[in-house]
Amino acid sequence: MARLQEAQGRRRERLTMVLTKDFRQTVQARAARDPAFRKALFQEAVQTLLQGDTDAGRAAMRGYINATIGFEKLSAALGRPQKSLMRMFGPGGNPTAENLLGVIGVLQAETGVHLEVRAVADAA
Repeated sequence: MARLQEAQGRRRERLTMVLTKDFRQTVQARAARDPAFRKALFQEAVQTLLQGDTDAGRAAMRGYINATIGFEKLSAALGRPQKSLMRMFGPGGNPTAENLLGVIGVLQAETGVHLEVRAVADAA
């Protein structure tokens, strides 16, 4: 039994070693070189928020900010403290509509990614 647990422990260690590359840096590099990828990240973040999955939407928006302009530049553009913006998009964050729309506006201007708003046809 002890041997099995030891082998499983080594196996877990090997699995975690595979994940040592910094994922955020990988996403940031791809976003810098691929406009379609940037647009997809932004679209996913906004769509997730609009669908009501606020936790995942905030996380996706935070990832997009980190992959593109960063919180420091966003802070300067909005005239808001960087830490406040980071909290807004953190796990317990709750950005107001005014703050969220301001962030989306700055992100569109700074990254050149503009989302199209389409009217939804009535289901009735």
